[in-house]
Amino acid sequence: MEMILIAVVVGLGVGIVVGALGAGGGILAVPVLVFLLGMPAHSATASSLIIVLITALASLPHHARQRNVEWKNGIVFAGVSVVGAVIGSRLSAVVPAPVLLTLFGALLVAVAIAMLRRALRTRAEERAEAAAHGSAAEASSSEPIGMHDDPVLDQPGPDTVESADGIRRHHGEAELPTTPARAPSPRLPLVIAAATLTGFLTGFFGVGGGFIVVPMLVIALGLAMRRASGTSLLVMVIATSASLLARLGTDVQIDWATTLIFAAGSAVGGVLGGPLSGRARPSTLTLIFSVLLGGVAAVTLVQTLLL
Repeated sequence: MEMILIAVVVGLGVGIVVGALGAGGGILAVPVLVFLLGMPAHSATASSLIIVLITALASLPHHARQRNVEWKNGIVFAGVSVVGAVIGSRLSAVVPAPVLLTLFGALLVAVAIAMLRRALRTRAEERAEAAAHGSAAEASSSEPIGMHDDPVLDQPGPDTVESADGIRRHHGEAELPTTPARAPSPRLPLVIAAATLTGFLTGFFGVGGGFIVVPMLVIALGLAMRRASGTSLLVMVIATSASLLARLGTDVQIDWATTLIFAAGSAVGGVLGGPLSGRARPSTLTLIFSVLLGGVAAVTLVQTLLL
């Protein structure tokens, strides 16, 4: 009974993290299953894939309704990651458990540091943007009314004349039309490498890949943190499914009762956690993500190497 209660409570917590951040389910599930619920490491990695898959499926609809899922890019990215997922799953089965957990902890440290640095950069950019908007608002409020185009109706102001060539002129000076800058397209080799690496890490560590999918989507595809979080759920669904299929025929055993109870709690938590992502700044989400990764890495390394 006590183990069931732990599985439900921790599952809720994991689901809230996955729903809010679009990542984190596996990195929490694996240590919990190993160190709290006593599962063998290889069984825990397989069970965590099931947990993350169910949780991601429960969390994805909210992010889709908020239009935070890049469906085309996500499907392409996940499709490329399948090859790495199959290779990683097969290789993971033959690696000793202590080595698997040690490598897992080391990877989390590296990703936590990278995401912390990005959180600090994003926070600085947010402050600079807020300051720029504040200066622009002050400037616009101090200018005389009627000197510029109507921002709502997009009609020429009283001092604006539109010539026969279609160019608006203020007091005889040409006002060149502006065109939105096109975002640079991501480099194909980088996307392929990132997706393959994501799939390999998903299959090898059995953690769903969310902890690496989010930064990979941010770096390789240039997505904003919130959009990357939503898209990562789609990638996780496809990558974890491929990783589970690749484990068929191996000696890994799954404790279905504990896994499904944990997954049920995680799915409920995922539904509750989804709305939280819309209330926090991207830099805050990234900072929470990095701190979470660092904490889990410390626990995993201490438990594996020192105990």
